Amino acid sequence: MSGDLDRITINPQVCLGQPTIRGMRITVAFVLKLLASQLSVQDILASYPELEEEDIRQALEYAAWVVSDRIVSITSA
Repeated sequence: MSGDLDRITINPQVCLGQPTIRGMRITVAFVLKLLASQLSVQDILASYPELEEEDIRQALEYAAWVVSDRIVSITSA
């Protein structure tokens, strides 16, 4: 990983061990789904005031790191 991901936590007791933001019950996957649904960072921060802009940045960085380490076979249709 290139940056420091100190806001991404994994605890088997929180959200079944999924990566979360600062130990809260907000998963990295949830943040990514919000972004994928075309919500802006500002919209997300307004809806979830417990989040900070750096949380969202680190969620994206974590996701990029995770997918770059995986090789997925995709068959053409």
